[in-house]
Amino acid sequence: MYGVEASAPSGNRNYDIICFGDEVPGILTLICAAREYYRHTNRYPRSLLLFKGSSKLGVGGHVVRSGLAYLDRSSVPNTIRQERKLDIFGDPCAIYKELLQRTGVDQVALDPSKTDWVLREMLREIHADILSSVEIKSVIKEGQKILGIELTKDETYFAKHFIDSTVNGELALSAGVRKFKGFETIGLPDSELAVTLVFETQGLSVERLQNIEYQYLQRFTNLQDKEAQNLIKEAAGGDANFANQLRADLVDKKGYLKTMAVGKDYIDIRSKALSIAYHAFRGTKLDINLSPGILDNGNIALLSRVRMSWNALLFGLSASEVEKLARAKAQPTRKMLDEILFITRWFQLLGASEVKPAKEVYIRHAGNITDVIQPLTGAEMLSGGVPTHEAIGTFGYDFDVRGGIGSFGEHPVNKGFGNLALLTTPLFNIGIQHALLKQVPNLAVVSPCSGFEGYACFAGRIVEFNCGVGQGIGIAAGIALAQERELNEVSNKEVHDVLQSTGQLSQIYGITYEVAAA
Repeated sequence: MYGVEASAPSGNRNYDIICFGDEVPGILTLICAAREYYRHTNRYPRSLLLFKGSSKLGVGGHVVRSGLAYLDRSSVPNTIRQERKLDIFGDPCAIYKELLQRTGVDQVALDPSKTDWVLREMLREIHADILSSVEIKSVIKEGQKILGIELTKDETYFAKHFIDSTVNGELALSAGVRKFKGFETIGLPDSELAVTLVFETQGLSVERLQNIEYQYLQRFTNLQDKEAQNLIKEAAGGDANFANQLRADLVDKKGYLKTMAVGKDYIDIRSKALSIAYHAFRGTKLDINLSPGILDNGNIALLSRVRMSWNALLFGLSASEVEKLARAKAQPTRKMLDEILFITRWFQLLGASEVKPAKEVYIRHAGNITDVIQPLTGAEMLSGGVPTHEAIGTFGYDFDVRGGIGSFGEHPVNKGFGNLALLTTPLFNIGIQHALLKQVPNLAVVSPCSGFEGYACFAGRIVEFNCGVGQGIGIAAGIALAQERELNEVSNKEVHDVLQSTGQLSQIYGITYEVAAA
Protein backbone atom coordinates (compact mmCIF):
# COMPACT_ATOMS: atom_id res chain seq x y z
CA MET A 1 0.00 0.00 0.00
CA TYR A 2 2.98 2.33 0.52
CA GLY A 3 3.09 5.15 -2.03
CA VAL A 4 -0.62 5.02 -2.88
CA GLU A 5 -3.75 6.29 -1.21
CA ALA A 6 -5.13 4.12 1.60
CA SER A 7 -8.38 4.14 -0.34
CA ALA A 8 -9.99 6.41 -2.87
CA PRO A 9 -13.62 6.88 -1.77
CA SER A 10 -16.07 8.22 -4.35
CA GLY A 11 -19.57 9.70 -4.36
CA ASN A 12 -21.11 10.75 -1.03
CA ARG A 13 -19.50 9.21 2.02
CA ASN A 14 -20.10 9.53 5.76
CA TYR A 15 -17.30 9.85 8.29
CA ASP A 16 -16.98 10.68 11.96
CA ILE A 17 -13.95 12.97 11.61
CA ILE A 18 -12.46 14.67 8.57
CA CYS A 19 -9.08 16.42 8.60
CA PHE A 20 -8.62 18.88 5.72
CA GLY A 21 -4.93 19.47 5.01
CA ASP A 22 -2.16 16.94 5.62
CA GLU A 23 0.22 19.02 7.73
CA VAL A 24 1.86 16.89 10.44
CA PRO A 25 -0.08 18.53 13.34
CA GLY A 26 -3.37 17.77 11.53
CA ILE A 27 -2.50 14.13 10.89
CA LEU A 28 -1.44 13.68 14.53
CA THR A 29 -4.73 15.34 15.62
CA LEU A 30 -6.66 12.76 13.59
CA ILE A 31 -4.61 9.93 15.13
CA CYS A 32 -5.12 11.18 18.71
CA ALA A 33 -8.88 11.59 18.06
CA ALA A 34 -9.17 8.01 16.79
CA ARG A 35 -7.16 6.60 19.70
CA GLU A 36 -9.22 8.52 22.28
CA TYR A 37 -12.50 7.38 20.69
CA TYR A 38 -11.18 3.80 20.70
CA ARG A 39 -10.43 4.14 24.42
CA HIS A 40 -14.11 4.99 25.03
CA THR A 41 -15.77 2.57 22.61
CA ASN A 42 -13.23 -0.14 21.72
CA ARG A 43 -13.57 0.69 18.02
CA TYR A 44 -11.99 3.22 15.69
CA PRO A 45 -14.05 6.08 14.24
CA ARG A 46 -14.43 6.52 10.49
CA SER A 47 -11.62 8.96 9.66
CA LEU A 48 -10.72 10.72 6.43
CA LEU A 49 -7.60 12.72 5.57
CA LEU A 50 -8.46 15.08 2.71
CA PHE A 51 -5.89 17.40 1.10
CA LYS A 52 -5.05 19.45 -1.98
CA GLY A 53 -1.52 18.20 -2.62
CA SER A 54 -0.71 14.91 -4.32
CA SER A 55 -0.18 11.90 -2.07
CA LYS A 56 2.06 10.47 -4.80
CA LEU A 57 4.58 13.14 -3.73
CA GLY A 58 4.21 12.16 -0.06
CA VAL A 59 1.86 12.58 2.89
CA GLY A 60 2.88 15.15 5.50
CA GLY A 61 2.53 18.66 4.04
CA HIS A 62 5.44 21.03 4.67
CA VAL A 63 7.58 18.48 6.44
CA VAL A 64 7.35 15.98 3.57
CA ARG A 65 6.55 17.70 0.25
CA SER A 66 8.24 21.00 1.20
CA GLY A 67 11.20 19.05 2.61
CA LEU A 68 11.27 20.85 5.96
CA ALA A 69 13.77 18.44 7.51
CA TYR A 70 15.27 20.86 10.08
CA LEU A 71 12.83 20.97 13.01
CA ASP A 72 12.52 24.07 15.17
CA ARG A 73 12.47 22.68 18.69
CA SER A 74 11.28 23.97 22.06
CA SER A 75 13.68 26.36 23.80
CA VAL A 76 14.00 25.68 27.56
CA PRO A 77 16.28 27.66 29.94
CA ASN A 78 19.14 25.70 31.55
CA THR A 79 17.90 26.37 35.07
CA ILE A 80 14.51 24.77 34.35
CA ARG A 81 16.14 21.83 32.60
CA GLN A 82 18.45 21.12 35.53
CA GLU A 83 15.73 21.65 38.12
CA ARG A 84 13.35 19.24 36.37
CA LYS A 85 15.97 16.88 34.87
CA LEU A 86 14.76 17.66 31.35
CA ASP A 87 16.29 16.90 27.98
CA ILE A 88 17.82 19.69 25.86
CA PHE A 89 14.39 20.37 24.25
CA GLY A 90 12.33 19.90 27.41
CA ASP A 91 9.46 17.40 27.55
CA PRO A 92 7.51 17.37 24.24
CA CYS A 93 3.95 16.06 23.96
CA ALA A 94 3.59 12.26 23.81
CA ILE A 95 2.42 12.06 20.17
CA TYR A 96 5.33 14.22 18.95
CA LYS A 97 7.80 12.10 20.93
CA GLU A 98 6.30 9.02 19.30
CA LEU A 99 6.71 10.54 15.81
CA LEU A 100 10.37 11.44 16.47
CA GLN A 101 11.07 8.01 17.88
CA ARG A 102 9.39 6.19 14.98
CA THR A 103 11.19 8.32 12.36
CA GLY A 104 14.54 7.92 14.14
CA VAL A 105 15.21 11.63 14.78
CA ASP A 106 18.41 12.25 16.73
CA GLN A 107 17.85 15.92 17.61
CA VAL A 108 16.38 18.02 14.78
CA ALA A 109 16.84 16.22 11.42
CA LEU A 110 13.62 14.60 10.20
CA ASP A 111 14.01 12.66 6.95
CA PRO A 112 10.98 13.57 4.74
CA SER A 113 10.71 10.15 3.03
CA LYS A 114 10.88 8.31 6.37
CA THR A 115 8.23 10.68 7.77
CA ASP A 116 5.92 9.98 4.81
CA TRP A 117 6.22 6.23 5.52
CA VAL A 118 5.65 6.57 9.29
CA LEU A 119 2.61 8.88 8.92
CA ARG A 120 1.00 6.46 6.45
CA GLU A 121 1.68 3.64 8.90
CA MET A 122 0.06 5.58 11.77
CA LEU A 123 -2.97 6.39 9.58
CA ARG A 124 -3.27 2.71 8.63
CA GLU A 125 -3.27 1.76 12.32
CA ILE A 126 -6.44 3.84 12.91
CA HIS A 127 -8.00 2.64 9.60
CA ALA A 128 -8.12 6.16 8.13
CA ASP A 129 -8.91 6.81 4.45
CA ILE A 130 -6.72 9.20 2.44
CA LEU A 131 -7.95 11.29 -0.48
CA SER A 132 -5.60 13.79 -2.13
CA SER A 133 -5.56 16.23 -5.08
CA VAL A 134 -8.93 17.71 -4.08
CA GLU A 135 -10.46 21.20 -4.24
CA ILE A 136 -13.34 22.49 -2.08
CA LYS A 137 -16.38 23.56 -4.09
CA SER A 138 -18.50 24.47 -1.06
CA VAL A 139 -19.06 23.70 2.61
CA ILE A 140 -22.52 22.37 3.54
CA LYS A 141 -23.79 23.77 6.84
CA GLU A 142 -26.81 23.55 9.08
CA GLY A 143 -26.93 26.88 10.91
CA GLN A 144 -23.29 27.40 11.91
CA LYS A 145 -22.44 23.71 12.09
CA ILE A 146 -20.52 22.06 9.23
CA LEU A 147 -22.25 18.98 7.82
CA GLY A 148 -19.99 18.19 4.89
CA ILE A 149 -17.44 19.26 2.29
CA GLU A 150 -18.49 19.27 -1.36
CA LEU A 151 -15.55 18.85 -3.73
CA THR A 152 -15.22 20.13 -7.30
CA LYS A 153 -15.40 16.47 -8.45
CA ASP A 154 -19.06 16.51 -7.30
CA GLU A 155 -18.39 14.28 -4.33
CA THR A 156 -19.51 15.22 -0.83
CA TYR A 157 -17.93 14.00 2.39
CA PHE A 158 -20.01 14.30 5.55
CA ALA A 159 -18.69 14.12 9.13
CA LYS A 160 -19.51 15.05 12.72
CA HIS A 161 -16.23 16.89 13.43
CA PHE A 162 -13.73 18.70 11.21
CA ILE A 163 -10.05 19.61 11.60
CA ASP A 164 -8.42 22.27 9.39
CA SER A 165 -4.63 21.94 9.32
CA THR A 166 -3.94 24.14 6.28
CA VAL A 167 -1.49 27.04 6.67
CA ASN A 168 -4.13 29.48 5.36
CA GLY A 169 -7.23 28.10 7.16
CA GLU A 170 -8.85 27.18 3.86
CA LEU A 171 -11.63 24.97 5.23
CA ALA A 172 -12.47 27.55 7.91
CA LEU A 173 -12.66 30.31 5.26
CA SER A 174 -14.90 28.13 3.06
CA ALA A 175 -17.15 27.68 6.12
CA GLY A 176 -17.52 31.47 6.45
CA VAL A 177 -14.95 32.13 9.19
CA ARG A 178 -13.21 35.52 8.87
CA LYS A 179 -9.44 35.80 8.79
CA PHE A 180 -6.90 38.49 9.68
CA LYS A 181 -4.83 39.00 6.52
CA GLY A 182 -1.02 38.81 6.83
CA PHE A 183 0.04 40.44 10.10
CA GLU A 184 -3.14 42.48 10.40
CA THR A 185 -3.15 41.79 14.16
CA ILE A 186 -0.09 44.11 14.44
CA GLY A 187 -1.35 46.55 11.81
CA LEU A 188 0.51 45.02 8.83
CA PRO A 189 -2.17 43.38 6.63
CA ASP A 190 0.04 43.38 3.50
CA SER A 191 3.15 41.98 5.20
CA GLU A 192 4.02 38.32 5.48
CA LEU A 193 6.94 36.13 6.50
CA ALA A 194 9.25 35.09 3.68
CA VAL A 195 8.62 31.71 2.07
CA THR A 196 11.36 29.12 1.49
CA LEU A 197 12.15 26.70 -1.29
CA VAL A 198 14.06 24.07 0.67
CA PHE A 199 16.71 22.18 -1.32
CA GLU A 200 18.87 19.12 -0.71
CA THR A 201 22.54 18.85 -1.63
CA GLN A 202 24.26 15.51 -2.23
CA GLY A 203 27.99 14.85 -2.23
CA LEU A 204 29.09 17.98 -0.33
CA SER A 205 30.58 16.82 2.99
CA VAL A 206 30.33 18.60 6.35
CA GLU A 207 34.14 18.92 6.50
CA ARG A 208 34.38 20.44 3.01
CA LEU A 209 31.59 22.93 3.76
CA GLN A 210 33.29 23.96 7.04
CA ASN A 211 36.56 24.46 5.20
CA ILE A 212 34.97 26.55 2.42
CA GLU A 213 33.18 28.79 4.93
CA TYR A 214 36.34 29.23 7.02
CA GLN A 215 38.31 30.37 3.97
CA TYR A 216 35.59 32.87 3.03
CA LEU A 217 35.49 34.19 6.61
CA GLN A 218 39.27 34.69 6.68
CA ARG A 219 39.29 36.46 3.32
CA PHE A 220 36.22 38.64 3.88
CA THR A 221 37.62 39.92 7.20
CA ASN A 222 41.01 40.73 5.62
CA LEU A 223 40.77 44.32 4.37
CA GLN A 224 43.98 43.83 2.33
CA ASP A 225 42.29 41.12 0.23
CA LYS A 226 40.95 43.39 -2.53
CA GLU A 227 39.26 40.58 -4.47
CA ALA A 228 37.33 39.45 -1.38
CA GLN A 229 36.36 43.06 -0.52
CA ASN A 230 34.99 43.48 -4.04
CA LEU A 231 32.79 40.40 -3.51
CA ILE A 232 31.33 42.02 -0.36
CA LYS A 233 30.73 45.23 -2.31
CA GLU A 234 28.93 43.20 -5.01
CA ALA A 235 26.70 41.40 -2.46
CA ALA A 236 25.95 44.78 -0.83
CA GLY A 237 24.78 46.17 -4.17
CA GLY A 238 27.46 48.88 -4.02
CA ASP A 239 26.06 50.23 -0.72
CA ALA A 240 29.13 51.03 1.46
CA ASN A 241 27.15 51.13 4.75
CA PHE A 242 25.58 47.76 4.02
CA ALA A 243 29.00 46.36 3.09
CA ASN A 244 30.30 47.47 6.51
CA GLN A 245 27.32 45.81 8.22
CA LEU A 246 27.98 42.54 6.37
CA ARG A 247 31.68 42.70 7.31
CA ALA A 248 30.91 43.42 10.98
CA ASP A 249 28.55 40.43 11.14
CA LEU A 250 31.35 37.98 10.28
CA VAL A 251 32.82 38.12 13.81
CA ASP A 252 31.21 37.76 17.24
CA LYS A 253 31.40 40.21 20.17
CA LYS A 254 34.77 38.79 21.24
CA GLY A 255 36.21 39.22 17.75
CA TYR A 256 36.22 35.53 16.84
CA LEU A 257 35.12 34.39 13.36
CA LYS A 258 31.49 33.28 13.36
CA THR A 259 32.10 29.74 12.10
CA MET A 260 29.20 27.34 11.60
CA ALA A 261 27.94 25.34 14.59
CA VAL A 262 27.91 21.63 13.74
CA GLY A 263 25.63 19.41 15.85
CA LYS A 264 24.93 15.70 15.79
CA ASP A 265 22.41 15.94 12.94
CA TYR A 266 22.36 19.63 12.01
CA ILE A 267 24.43 22.68 11.08
CA ASP A 268 23.56 26.24 12.08
CA ILE A 269 25.19 28.83 9.82
CA ARG A 270 26.03 31.77 12.09
CA SER A 271 27.48 34.25 9.59
CA LYS A 272 26.62 35.65 6.16
CA ALA A 273 29.93 34.47 4.60
CA LEU A 274 28.32 31.88 2.31
CA SER A 275 25.46 34.31 1.54
CA ILE A 276 27.95 37.00 0.48
CA ALA A 277 29.82 34.54 -1.74
CA TYR A 278 26.59 33.34 -3.37
CA HIS A 279 25.19 36.82 -4.04
CA ALA A 280 28.51 38.03 -5.48
CA PHE A 281 28.43 34.99 -7.79
CA ARG A 282 24.75 35.66 -8.60
CA GLY A 283 25.27 39.40 -9.10
CA THR A 284 22.32 40.35 -6.86
CA LYS A 285 22.08 42.34 -3.63
CA LEU A 286 21.65 40.37 -0.40
CA ASP A 287 18.31 42.11 0.21
CA ILE A 288 14.98 40.26 0.21
CA ASN A 289 13.10 43.36 -1.02
CA LEU A 290 15.35 44.01 -4.00
CA SER A 291 16.45 40.56 -5.20
CA PRO A 292 14.46 37.71 -6.75
CA GLY A 293 15.47 35.54 -3.77
CA ILE A 294 18.19 35.50 -1.09
CA LEU A 295 20.43 32.80 0.34
CA ASP A 296 20.07 33.46 4.06
CA ASN A 297 22.02 31.94 6.98
CA GLY A 298 21.13 28.28 6.54
CA ASN A 299 19.51 25.91 8.98
CA ILE A 300 20.85 22.61 7.65
CA ALA A 301 19.50 19.17 8.55
CA LEU A 302 22.17 16.49 8.16
CA LEU A 303 20.38 13.50 6.68
CA SER A 304 23.85 11.92 6.30
CA ARG A 305 27.42 13.32 6.28
CA VAL A 306 27.04 14.08 2.56
CA ARG A 307 23.26 14.66 2.27
CA MET A 308 22.08 18.05 3.54
CA SER A 309 18.65 19.70 3.59
CA TRP A 310 18.95 23.50 3.42
CA ASN A 311 16.30 25.83 4.88
CA ALA A 312 17.99 28.95 3.49
CA LEU A 313 16.59 30.16 0.16
CA LEU A 314 14.05 32.89 0.94
CA PHE A 315 11.56 34.79 -1.21
CA GLY A 316 9.77 37.95 -0.06
CA LEU A 317 6.06 37.97 -0.91
CA SER A 318 3.09 40.14 0.06
CA ALA A 319 0.22 38.66 2.11
CA SER A 320 -1.93 38.39 -1.05
CA GLU A 321 0.85 36.59 -2.93
CA VAL A 322 1.32 34.13 -0.05
CA GLU A 323 -2.44 33.40 0.03
CA LYS A 324 -2.39 32.83 -3.74
CA LEU A 325 0.59 30.48 -3.37
CA ALA A 326 -1.15 28.49 -0.60
CA ARG A 327 -4.27 28.08 -2.73
CA ALA A 328 -2.16 26.95 -5.70
CA LYS A 329 -0.91 23.89 -3.73
CA ALA A 330 2.30 25.76 -2.78
CA GLN A 331 3.83 25.08 -6.19
CA PRO A 332 7.17 26.89 -6.79
CA THR A 333 6.85 29.86 -9.15
CA ARG A 334 8.97 30.37 -12.27
CA LYS A 335 11.05 32.98 -10.37
CA MET A 336 11.82 30.43 -7.64
CA LEU A 337 12.78 27.69 -10.08
CA ASP A 338 15.04 30.17 -11.94
CA GLU A 339 16.85 30.95 -8.67
CA ILE A 340 17.34 27.22 -8.03
CA LEU A 341 19.30 27.02 -11.32
CA PHE A 342 21.81 29.54 -9.95
CA ILE A 343 21.87 27.78 -6.55
CA THR A 344 22.58 24.48 -8.33
CA ARG A 345 25.43 25.93 -10.37
CA TRP A 346 27.03 27.55 -7.32
CA PHE A 347 26.77 24.48 -5.08
CA GLN A 348 28.23 22.32 -7.83
CA LEU A 349 31.22 24.67 -7.86
CA LEU A 350 31.53 24.03 -4.11
CA GLY A 351 31.55 20.26 -4.69
CA ALA A 352 27.90 19.10 -4.59
CA SER A 353 27.11 16.29 -7.04
CA GLU A 354 23.38 17.06 -6.99
CA VAL A 355 21.01 19.84 -5.87
CA LYS A 356 17.32 18.96 -5.57
CA PRO A 357 14.55 21.46 -4.75
CA ALA A 358 11.50 20.38 -2.72
CA LYS A 359 8.21 19.64 -4.51
CA GLU A 360 6.36 22.44 -2.68
CA VAL A 361 7.27 25.82 -1.16
CA TYR A 362 7.45 26.08 2.63
CA ILE A 363 4.91 28.74 3.67
CA ARG A 364 5.44 29.85 7.27
CA HIS A 365 2.30 31.90 7.83
CA ALA A 366 -0.78 33.03 5.87
CA GLY A 367 -3.00 35.04 8.20
CA ASN A 368 -4.96 34.07 11.32
CA ILE A 369 -8.61 33.17 11.86
CA THR A 370 -10.82 35.32 14.06
CA ASP A 371 -13.66 34.44 16.44
CA VAL A 372 -11.85 31.70 18.39
CA ILE A 373 -12.91 30.94 21.97
CA GLN A 374 -9.75 32.55 23.35
CA PRO A 375 -7.03 34.00 21.09
CA LEU A 376 -3.41 33.43 22.10
CA THR A 377 -1.33 36.62 22.26
CA GLY A 378 2.37 37.29 22.77
CA ALA A 379 1.57 38.85 26.15
CA GLU A 380 -0.22 35.68 27.26
CA MET A 381 2.73 33.57 26.16
CA LEU A 382 5.03 35.80 28.25
CA SER A 383 2.58 35.47 31.17
CA GLY A 384 3.12 31.69 31.13
CA GLY A 385 0.09 30.65 29.06
CA VAL A 386 -2.68 28.36 30.36
CA PRO A 387 -2.87 27.74 34.17
CA THR A 388 -0.86 24.66 35.25
CA HIS A 389 -3.88 22.64 36.43
CA GLU A 390 -5.45 22.72 32.95
CA ALA A 391 -2.35 22.88 30.69
CA ILE A 392 -1.67 20.08 28.18
CA GLY A 393 2.06 20.77 27.69
CA THR A 394 4.72 23.51 27.68
CA PHE A 395 6.60 25.14 24.80
CA GLY A 396 9.37 27.73 24.58
CA TYR A 397 10.34 29.64 21.47
CA ASP A 398 12.49 32.60 20.43
CA PHE A 399 10.44 35.16 18.50
CA ASP A 400 12.36 34.37 15.30
CA VAL A 401 11.29 36.12 12.11
CA ARG A 402 13.23 34.62 9.21
CA GLY A 403 13.65 37.22 6.45
CA GLY A 404 11.78 39.90 8.44
CA ILE A 405 8.09 40.82 8.28
CA GLY A 406 8.35 44.45 7.24
CA SER A 407 9.03 43.52 3.64
CA PHE A 408 5.86 45.25 2.51
CA GLY A 409 4.15 48.29 3.97
CA GLU A 410 5.21 49.77 7.29
CA HIS A 411 7.70 48.16 9.63
CA PRO A 412 6.32 46.73 12.94
CA VAL A 413 8.66 48.94 14.99
CA ASN A 414 6.86 51.97 13.56
CA LYS A 415 3.58 50.46 14.78
CA GLY A 416 4.75 50.50 18.38
CA PHE A 417 6.02 46.91 18.39
CA GLY A 418 9.57 46.64 19.73
CA ASN A 419 12.62 44.91 18.33
CA LEU A 420 12.00 41.14 18.34
CA ALA A 421 15.65 40.41 19.09
CA LEU A 422 15.29 42.18 22.46
CA LEU A 423 12.21 40.22 23.54
CA THR A 424 12.27 37.66 26.34
CA THR A 425 11.89 34.09 25.05
CA PRO A 426 8.50 32.89 26.31
CA LEU A 427 8.11 29.49 28.01
CA PHE A 428 4.37 28.98 28.10
CA ASN A 429 1.76 26.32 28.90
CA ILE A 430 -0.37 25.08 26.02
CA GLY A 431 -4.16 24.81 25.75
CA ILE A 432 -6.67 24.28 22.91
CA GLN A 433 -9.01 27.28 23.15
CA HIS A 434 -7.19 29.34 20.47
CA ALA A 435 -7.88 26.52 17.96
CA LEU A 436 -11.63 26.20 18.65
CA LEU A 437 -14.25 28.49 17.14
CA LYS A 438 -17.07 30.23 19.01
CA GLN A 439 -19.57 30.11 16.16
CA VAL A 440 -18.66 26.92 14.27
CA PRO A 441 -19.04 24.32 17.03
CA ASN A 442 -17.55 21.28 15.26
CA LEU A 443 -14.42 22.78 13.64
CA ALA A 444 -10.89 23.21 14.99
CA VAL A 445 -8.02 24.96 13.19
CA VAL A 446 -4.67 23.37 14.12
CA SER A 447 -2.05 25.34 12.20
CA PRO A 448 -0.12 28.63 12.04
CA CYS A 449 -3.53 30.08 11.05
CA SER A 450 -5.13 29.33 14.48
CA GLY A 451 -6.25 32.23 16.67
CA PHE A 452 -2.83 33.78 17.28
CA GLU A 453 -2.46 37.53 17.71
CA GLY A 454 0.56 39.84 17.68
CA TYR A 455 3.87 38.19 18.51
CA ALA A 456 2.17 34.84 19.17
CA CYS A 457 1.97 34.34 15.37
CA PHE A 458 5.72 33.69 15.27
CA ALA A 459 5.77 30.84 17.81
CA GLY A 460 2.39 29.69 16.47
CA ARG A 461 3.91 28.54 13.19
CA ILE A 462 6.18 25.89 14.79
CA VAL A 463 5.34 22.24 14.06
CA GLU A 464 6.26 20.96 17.55
CA PHE A 465 3.97 23.50 19.25
CA ASN A 466 1.06 22.76 16.91
CA CYS A 467 1.51 19.01 17.45
CA GLY A 468 1.02 19.66 21.19
CA VAL A 469 -2.17 21.58 20.41
CA GLY A 470 -3.17 18.84 17.94
CA GLN A 471 -2.82 16.15 20.60
CA GLY A 472 -5.22 18.15 22.79
CA ILE A 473 -7.71 18.84 19.98
CA GLY A 474 -7.60 15.16 19.00
CA ILE A 475 -8.46 14.06 22.53
CA ALA A 476 -11.22 16.71 22.63
CA ALA A 477 -12.62 15.36 19.32
CA GLY A 478 -12.53 11.80 20.67
CA ILE A 479 -14.43 12.91 23.78
CA ALA A 480 -16.96 14.96 21.76
CA LEU A 481 -17.58 12.04 19.40
CA ALA A 482 -17.96 9.44 22.16
CA GLN A 483 -20.23 11.67 24.29
CA GLU A 484 -22.15 13.23 21.38
CA ARG A 485 -21.08 16.75 22.33
CA GLU A 486 -19.87 19.71 20.34
CA LEU A 487 -16.09 19.99 19.89
CA ASN A 488 -15.97 23.58 21.15
CA GLU A 489 -17.62 22.54 24.46
CA VAL A 490 -14.60 20.46 25.54
CA SER A 491 -12.35 22.34 27.98
CA ASN A 492 -8.58 22.42 28.47
CA LYS A 493 -9.15 20.81 31.89
CA GLU A 494 -10.97 17.77 30.43
CA VAL A 495 -8.10 17.16 28.01
CA HIS A 496 -5.53 17.70 30.79
CA ASP A 497 -7.31 15.11 32.95
CA VAL A 498 -7.37 12.51 30.12
CA LEU A 499 -3.64 13.04 29.47
CA GLN A 500 -2.95 12.67 33.18
CA SER A 501 -5.08 9.55 33.68
CA THR A 502 -3.60 7.83 30.58
CA GLY A 503 0.00 8.66 31.53
CA GLN A 504 0.53 10.92 28.52
CA LEU A 505 0.81 14.30 30.27
CA SER A 506 4.15 16.04 29.70
CA GLN A 507 5.75 18.02 32.50
CA ILE A 508 4.27 21.51 32.88
CA TYR A 509 6.84 24.26 33.51
CA GLY A 510 5.66 27.58 32.01
CA ILE A 511 7.19 30.80 33.39
CA THR A 512 5.52 34.15 34.05
CA TYR A 513 7.62 37.13 32.88
CA GLU A 514 5.45 39.92 34.28
CA VAL A 515 7.57 42.85 33.10
CA ALA A 516 8.01 41.52 29.55
CA ALA A 517 4.30 40.63 29.30
CA ALA A 518 3.32 44.15 30.37
